[in-house]
Amino acid sequence: MSYRPRHAKPSPLKRRATTFAAGLGVVASLAAPVSAQAAPAQNPVAMSSLDALSQQATSSLANLDKSARNTAWDIRNNLRQQADGLAAINPELPAKAKQRIDDIVETFFPGLIAEKTPKPKPAPKPAPVPAPKPAPAQRPANPCPADAKACVDLTNQKSWLQNNGVIYYGPVQISSGRPGQDTPKGTHYVNRKVKDEISYEFNNAPMPYSVYFTNNGIAFHQDDPYVPSAGCIHLYRQDAQRYFNDLQVGDKVYVF
Repeated sequence: MSYRPRHAKPSPLKRRATTFAAGLGVVASLAAPVSAQAAPAQNPVAMSSLDALSQQATSSLANLDKSARNTAWDIRNNLRQQADGLAAINPELPAKAKQRIDDIVETFFPGLIAEKTPKPKPAPKPAPVPAPKPAPAQRPANPCPADAKACVDLTNQKSWLQNNGVIYYGPVQISSGRPGQDTPKGTHYVNRKVKDEISYEFNNAPMPYSVYFTNNGIAFHQDDPYVPSAGCIHLYRQDAQRYFNDLQVGDKVYVF
């Protein structure tokens, strides 16, 4: 036969539950109007509904131990569902009642709501924007006709050899005719080749690897490509040799 003294104090957990219930009772005060001017009469139905929630909280939580967080969570959700029914009395009452319930649950079970509330998943990081592919290197437009075998650019002092418009040798450095002795522009054709040529006009000056492309003695040949000529196209030795070997009588030469 157990004996309990008449004046024994209730357990701490029951005292906390009683406090929880008392706190829920405070929710009734939240339904009170803010200003006296718009205040409706005290609604006894609202008071009795909140009292019922408080009594249910007291009876449900009084005997819980500290490990009963799952049960406390279920009770909290049940009370919040019941609070939705208070909207018929006052549309603002459910939100206020739910907040009061959560405040009291947090007092008895700190961190429970945060622990049980699903955390929003972080937004996925946007996929990195792929770096734009570098544009393929484009050859500069070739102003020389595709059917020309040798091309001479007087403006830039360059020359090259090509097949069907595709450059396969050069551009190489050249020098052309000085003012007054300009290299003639336009379309020409190789008419003869002399490997060990000399210039009788200019004191037998050597003109190795000469490839003539006009009828008045204008030719590609070896000489300093930085010294203006009397109309011929000066080339370095290795370039003059290549032009001499590749160009044949009848090949088209375009000077522009």
